[in-house]
Amino acid sequence: MPESIKKLSYFEGKIVPESEANINIKTHALQYGTTVFGGIRGYYDSSSDNLYVFRILDHYKRLVNSTKIMQLQFTKTPEELRDITLDLLKQSGYRRNVYLRPFIYTSALQLSPRFHDVPTELAIYVLELDDYLDTKRGLTTMVSSWRRFDDTVIPTLSKVSGGYVNSALAKSEAVQNGYDEAIFLDGRGFVSEGSAENIFLVRDGKIITPSISSSLLEGITRRSVLQLAKDSGYDIIERDITRSELYIADEIFFSGTGVQIAWVSEVDKRKIGNGEMGPITKKLQSTFFDLVVGKNQNYKHWLTPVY
Repeated sequence: MPESIKKLSYFEGKIVPESEANINIKTHALQYGTTVFGGIRGYYDSSSDNLYVFRILDHYKRLVNSTKIMQLQFTKTPEELRDITLDLLKQSGYRRNVYLRPFIYTSALQLSPRFHDVPTELAIYVLELDDYLDTKRGLTTMVSSWRRFDDTVIPTLSKVSGGYVNSALAKSEAVQNGYDEAIFLDGRGFVSEGSAENIFLVRDGKIITPSISSSLLEGITRRSVLQLAKDSGYDIIERDITRSELYIADEIFFSGTGVQIAWVSEVDKRKIGNGEMGPITKKLQSTFFDLVVGKNQNYKHWLTPVY
């Protein structure tokens, strides 16, 4: 079927051409980072000629929870957000992999950084996106000199835009030093996450990942990986991880909506394992890429078809 794409966004209560979805330079959120957002993927499967949105309700439940944490005035339900998003995708006509960015922002044209008693708006835009980071080759990483902010500084379970200054500093430091990605330590010195990804280690056949007490964002893909690993019979341990454990891991991989499941070949110039993608990472990655296009019936409930 020939593809006819319309560049559309959801903005101020309606679906409009992308070029018309613009905010005033005085907008509160632009000045203070008072926005919560999400990242959602849609995967196109040519055999069924359909676009499948991955765990859309779970993403929107987390987004609504972010508004509660940050005291944003917002009344739409996850189900309403799902329906708006599906309508946007249908009208846009995408038949390729896409990335959705919904965000709820303080829309007043005023000074004073605060969350309470400030009106909000919802916006959603769509991007064509395949790999955010290369999932085929191993990623080189460094432990960042910047620490992941603590939950007593900015709520870590809320995906709030102002907090991503922290991520931007770590990402720039890593890339400017010749690496693909950064790894954060939390305020206590334990491993937290990547600049925009959750992290997993494999040691002696066991999968180890930091718990939410390590100042990480509770990722939807992270949750999916934990379920896939459990269903595959792997032992899973959520606990504090020291920096030196990174260097002696058999495998390391990232998970996230953008990164999907991507393996790490190097941390701080130390080769991880034998420098190749490990068997557990390979199995989880393969299972993940099959299920997101509807090829695994056990996880079909995670997918919402657009057409």
